[in-house]
Amino acid sequence: MTPNPTAVGNPFAGAKNQQERRERITRWLLRLVTFFIVAVTLGILALIAIKGSPVVFRSQWPFVNTKFLTELPSTLHVIEDVKGNKQEVEVGHADEVKAGLGDNFHSETTISYSGGGILGPIVGTALLVLVSISVALFLGVSCAIYLSEYAKHGKFLELVRLAILNLAGVPSVVFGLFGLGAFVLTAPVFTHMPMDRSILIIPLGFTTLSFEGWDTCVLSGGFTLAFVILPVIITASEQCLQAVPQGFRETSMALGATRWQTIRYSVLPFAMPGILTSSILGIARAAGETAPIMFTAALAFKDKLPWQKALPPLPADASIFAHWEQSVSRLLGVFTESVQALPYHIYTIAAKIPQNEYSERAQYGSVFVFLVLVATLAATSIWLRRRLRAKYRW
Repeated sequence: MTPNPTAVGNPFAGAKNQQERRERITRWLLRLVTFFIVAVTLGILALIAIKGSPVVFRSQWPFVNTKFLTELPSTLHVIEDVKGNKQEVEVGHADEVKAGLGDNFHSETTISYSGGGILGPIVGTALLVLVSISVALFLGVSCAIYLSEYAKHGKFLELVRLAILNLAGVPSVVFGLFGLGAFVLTAPVFTHMPMDRSILIIPLGFTTLSFEGWDTCVLSGGFTLAFVILPVIITASEQCLQAVPQGFRETSMALGATRWQTIRYSVLPFAMPGILTSSILGIARAAGETAPIMFTAALAFKDKLPWQKALPPLPADASIFAHWEQSVSRLLGVFTESVQALPYHIYTIAAKIPQNEYSERAQYGSVFVFLVLVATLAATSIWLRRRLRAKYRW
């Protein structure tokens, strides 16, 4: 009589009950770890929202604290009278309030960076992110295209990929020191009067190319942040390019297209959604870095926005070209100015001044706005990615 195969058990399988028990325990362990991570994240976001949203929003029209979002940071003066009543005033009105109290004046407390608003840090963060993501996307996507489409497989290619992975693990403070040496002190500029610190001067006839650096400015900080996020963009972009089916390339080249035309019209459009995903990660990291911009771009306090730099007045009979040249100089001067940045502003409030209810209010309000800005940038990238995915399908 032939035995029934279904009745014969697997000789290599263990006890069914024991396997099911182990599977159940593993599943619940992984589920609990996931729930724990989500709970911690939600707890942090809830704490920031609870303490930060009252600083940004109001219960009356226009429901937003426009002063906090449209004014530059300043020193807050807290004046207390003999009855214990406290009054918050800005720098320019402190003496007036004290004179009005007269003999009722008791004490005055000053809290740095806790008055005014955070317009300067918001503008500085936006400029740094704009420069860094523009440079990083151009260099990163170009490098990814070469590694994926042009480079030959071999030891050199593996060495380059290993170097990119190692670059991703370099501490951000090291990038800050690199930016200080490479961009703040050494980067080339065109000038008629080279500085004494210039390490190399090349006369060009009509001007001089001097390697004297860009000083601490938006360009120095943006280029430094670009190198911070470059490994992420290179790796993600290369993987997206490799995910495009090889048949697309073969079909395009069979129709007579060149290698670059194939990449431009048959590969890049389909890889662009994934490249935008890498830009989301780059934006989030570039906006949140503190150490690199401490050496290259950020200031703890600045009483003017980047485009409010004073320029020499033009004569009354100045030509239209002179006015146009001054406008261009003002526009380009935005990128050669030092700026405030939200991460450094938050660090300054949290670590450099005594903690109290007023500094905590400014601190959590700044963090809340910072998270909203990063979320907005990420949401914009996700929206663009979804539109591209709907347009290019295979």
